[in-house]
Amino acid sequence: MERVRAGLDAGLWRELTELGVFDLPVVETALLFEELGRALVPGPFVGAHLLPDRGMVAVVDARTGPLLVAHLASADTLVVLGDAGIGEVPAAAVPATAVPSVDPLTPLHRLTALPRVSWRGGPALSAAWRRTGALLTAATQVGIAGAVLDRSVRYARQREQFGRPVGAFQAVKHLLAEMAVRLELARAAVHAAAVAVADAVADAADDVESAVCAAKLLADEAAVGNARDAVQAHGGVGFTWELDLHLYLKRAWVHAAQFGTAEECAERLAHLLV
Repeated sequence: MERVRAGLDAGLWRELTELGVFDLPVVETALLFEELGRALVPGPFVGAHLLPDRGMVAVVDARTGPLLVAHLASADTLVVLGDAGIGEVPAAAVPATAVPSVDPLTPLHRLTALPRVSWRGGPALSAAWRRTGALLTAATQVGIAGAVLDRSVRYARQREQFGRPVGAFQAVKHLLAEMAVRLELARAAVHAAAVAVADAVADAADDVESAVCAAKLLADEAAVGNARDAVQAHGGVGFTWELDLHLYLKRAWVHAAQFGTAEECAERLAHLLV
């Protein structure tokens, strides 16, 4: 966590690139992103998977507003996902203003204007990249949900009240059990969605999108819900800077706003399933 608290690590990024982790197939990448989430590693990893030969790659969805980009100042390239396709532009050439971020390890910039790009790939490619981004963000959220559960279980076994570990009390047991259920539901949904994306065929695009939307919805709920409950399991002291839990919760909040919020995913699911 000392290394995590230092922020984006260019040396670590080079190590991951040299290992080829951004070139893996989508199913294996989802498993990797779960571990990156568990370790709370900061960085624009989704973009690196979408364009593995462009260094650090930030991503912005041109359909949403405001146009917020994570890690823009550290990125080499900005990928723009638009209705007409995808475009890329050197990150240094993008007009943007730094804005406050709830997560101190995920700096944000707001684009003051959408950069001029040459669209390529068409709407289908843009939609496919959005789905991949949502899937990998969901996988990261699963890692966060698992990490805070593990920390809470260890704390409940070690912390004592009235001569007994707090994990022996029914209220704490129920809290941890609910966290475990959220995690397993989300992990199953993410794994299923990864297989759906990997095996996608043109005539089953709606089924793939439904699987990804469900995975993102459940993973966001697991990450944010588990991080909040972890704060309670630790006696409500999780927001002090010295404790790492607040970093997990804040990262979960950031990811929950990327590649589809809970409301957007629920609305899209309702539309697809009608």
